[in-house]
Amino acid sequence: MFDLTGKTALVTGGASGIGLAISQTFAQRGAFVHILELNLAVAEQIVAQIVAEGGQAQAHAVDVSNQANVLAVIDGIAASGAIHILVNNAGVAHVGRLDTTSESDFDRIYNVNVKGYYNCMFGVVEHLKKAGGGVILNVASIAATVGLADRFAYSMSKGAVLSMTLSVAKDYIKDRIRCVCISPARVHTPFVDGFIAKNYPGQEVETFERLAKTQPIGRMAEPAEIGALALYLCSDEASFVTGVDYPIDGGFIRLNT
Repeated sequence: MFDLTGKTALVTGGASGIGLAISQTFAQRGAFVHILELNLAVAEQIVAQIVAEGGQAQAHAVDVSNQANVLAVIDGIAASGAIHILVNNAGVAHVGRLDTTSESDFDRIYNVNVKGYYNCMFGVVEHLKKAGGGVILNVASIAATVGLADRFAYSMSKGAVLSMTLSVAKDYIKDRIRCVCISPARVHTPFVDGFIAKNYPGQEVETFERLAKTQPIGRMAEPAEIGALALYLCSDEASFVTGVDYPIDGGFIRLNT
């Protein structure tokens, strides 16, 4: 089950955090993984690791907010074979309420988290149609459906991701293109560790525990758990699943309200 042998998958932000876990999981299951990253050197390191473990992968320098860049890379990948899976994962965060979010903050979040997802879906959809179908998996967040304090612009962007997912799923269902999204709560990634170290120096352990316990299950998710859900949704075993958001949140949405 969950075999991706013969599939070509594109993973944006695929060299760190959740994206890294997805890239590794897909490669372990037989997919040829194209890692689209702003930092090419980091992506190449991950590709080397995947190849050393017997997988197949290639790194590409991509600024997802730049449509010309995105289209050139995706078209180049498609020139060597069919594309079957797109995972939209690259994103940036912002802490702030409406009145503490500047125009430049808002634009930065929009350009990566909304326009970036649009650019990649726009670039891949015709190739998926030519391949006879495929899967688009968008990484959203519980912020798309639950009000989070001090996350105005970030929540806006993830709400847009959810809405785009539903729209694309409806518009391309006859083309055998499935579009789904997942909504993680807090996931223990290097980003989280860096955020805590920067904003709570000397209080790292206590702050981590406090943030972990905001999930009713009592801990943060591990990236590999997100990777496992992504694998299911992008596999043939999920062929009846489209136009839906999957929370993976340790009970946050339902059990905190």
